[in-house]
Amino acid sequence: MEKIFNNKINILKALAILVVVSGHLEFSIIPMFPPYSFQVILFFFIAGMVFNPKYSFFEFIKKRIKSLILPYFSYVVFYLLLTVLITPLVGKFWAMPVTLKNEFLMPFLTGHQIDLISPLWFVPQLFVTLIVYKGFSNIKCSGYLKTGLFFLFALAAIQLGQWRENLYILLLLRTMYSLLFVHLGYLYKTRLEGKINIFSSKIFFFVVILQALLWLTNKDFTPADGIGLSFILVWGEFDNWIVPIITSLTGIWMSLFLVEVFYDRVKDWDFLQKIGQNTYHIMANHLLVFNVITYLFLYFKGIPFDIKNNADIYWFYFPVKTTYLYFVAGIFITTYFGEFLKYLKKLYKKPLCKQ
Repeated sequence: MEKIFNNKINILKALAILVVVSGHLEFSIIPMFPPYSFQVILFFFIAGMVFNPKYSFFEFIKKRIKSLILPYFSYVVFYLLLTVLITPLVGKFWAMPVTLKNEFLMPFLTGHQIDLISPLWFVPQLFVTLIVYKGFSNIKCSGYLKTGLFFLFALAAIQLGQWRENLYILLLLRTMYSLLFVHLGYLYKTRLEGKINIFSSKIFFFVVILQALLWLTNKDFTPADGIGLSFILVWGEFDNWIVPIITSLTGIWMSLFLVEVFYDRVKDWDFLQKIGQNTYHIMANHLLVFNVITYLFLYFKGIPFDIKNNADIYWFYFPVKTTYLYFVAGIFITTYFGEFLKYLKKLYKKPLCKQ
């Protein structure tokens, strides 16, 4: 049973990172569920599913530093050096000025100090959220009371969005909002999965009908009208006081439903398992792959690099024809880059000779 649980988590992680990468290319792999309406929140939910309360507070911090923060700053060093090296080639410095504040504090405030790893803003935020959640887990009270408290936190976080220009408030509101979904992930793992069927036909039709009704207000297609289903957690941008929470829940439910329905068919897909095992590396490196492809297109088409440099880091060449090339290449290359790093790690640990 534990093996099945871990395999399902891995496939859910694979789905989550596919949603993130598709979102950065402005399309959705789950029709009717825009990526930015739940993509990052799904990862917080997964973190709650694997949350283990047995560790002491300081032991928990130590483990999260090892699993989240040390790899993060390893990537920061690598991408800072890479950004410096490519600046003369591409004609733009894709990062904030190099200062102690930008390299050590900004990762926790915005995570956008280096453009090429801006998707990794999620990692320091996840670290902060998990540490705070661990503190709450040590408080002995009803799980339902905690759920209500975290729900109020999420509502309050949306209201704090009006002061998001203050980066410390931005960190606070992201933490308050994400706590609810870490907690729901933990409740799902400990109290719902395998005990209560949340994937009945009635619930399916309820979620689909609810999402269809919400879609009527989706201003992603008619910006002058509607409230929009998407929200930008990293910048604290919310259009409505309750819709972000609803779309987070419907997106999470649909993701769980898809894994439940297709698990037996895809559980032995080796590449899908590899995607789930390398979500960190995919998150960290897919923008680099996208930008290499973009600059290659510009070079071979004889187009000046300035057209890219005058846009943002997510700009890519001729999206009508190239979107799915970017998507496939981004997933494939970064997945096997993660596998390559794991291979190097094994070589490093392997003794050079037998005693």
